[in-house]
Amino acid sequence: QVQLVESGGGLVQAGGSLRLSCAASGCTSCTSRMAWFRRAPGKEREVIASISLRTGSTTYADSVKGRFTLSRDNAKNTIYLQMNSLKPEDTAVYYCAAADSPVSSWSYWGQGTQVTVSS
Repeated sequence: QVQLVESGGGLVQAGGSLRLSCAASGCTSCTSRMAWFRRAPGKEREVIASISLRTGSTTYADSVKGRFTLSRDNAKNTIYLQMNSLKPEDTAVYYCAAADSPVSSWSYWGQGTQVTVSS
C-alpha cells in the first residue's frame, strides 16, 4: 500500500505561483509512476502532469505546458508541482496519484488540495 498526502494549495491572484507537494509513504518502491490530476468545478478530472519514477521523464497536458513543472525528490519520496503564471481556469482540486506499473491504473490517490486563482 502507498499513502499520498498533498499540500501547498491555496488562494492566489492570476499571474501568481504556487507549489504543490505530494509526499508518498508505505511501499514507495512499489510505484512506477506518479502524476498530478485536477478536477475543476463542473468538469471531468484530468491528468495534467506525470513522471516515470524509473526514468524521470515527464509529460504535460497542453493546458499547463510551459507554465507547470513536475519535479521529484527521491530522498524524500516527494513530487512537486510548480505552478507559474496561474490563470482563473486553473482553479480546481488537485490530486496526486501513483501507479504500480507503466500500464496499470492509478491505484493510489491523495486527498486533494484546493487551488483557487482569482482574477
